[in-house]
Amino acid sequence: MTSNILTQVKVADEVWIATALLHREHPSREDFTIDEIVTRARKETVAPELRPGVRVHVLQHCVANRPPNPGRYRMLFATGKHTRRLFRLGDNSHPDRNGAKITPDASEIPARYHVLLAWYEGEYLKSRRAGRPKESILELRGLGKDIWKHVGADEYVRKLREGWE
Repeated sequence: MTSNILTQVKVADEVWIATALLHREHPSREDFTIDEIVTRARKETVAPELRPGVRVHVLQHCVANRPPNPGRYRMLFATGKHTRRLFRLGDNSHPDRNGAKITPDASEIPARYHVLLAWYEGEYLKSRRAGRPKESILELRGLGKDIWKHVGADEYVRKLREGWE
């Protein structure tokens, strides 16, 4: 029965699992090479053998910021030509992938990987939000509001203009 469950895991879900495992095993790394993700999938043996579709899913089908061809998952984000990380809400994605699947459905993966879904929601997304760059001008709202605490605006401008003729 276990082998039937394993062979039914979608290739995209297998790619997400392998990438999530890499992130958990190497928390200081932001991304991983395509080869590292494929190797991790082979090592994990979510399916009895590494399926040929794993590499193309890491290259294209699961990558949010690439045009869908034909897969439209948003499970990975291309940080470079040969590097990927897990997708996060707020990442840029191709418009034709909007609303597409980001994580596996718990009912479609073996129970031993459910902890990865909880880790993704509880730790990965939260830990990455704090240090990520601003992605919208609207996120800058309130930035610099403390500049004038110690020096008033008029004093600041007066100092900037010192020495002008």
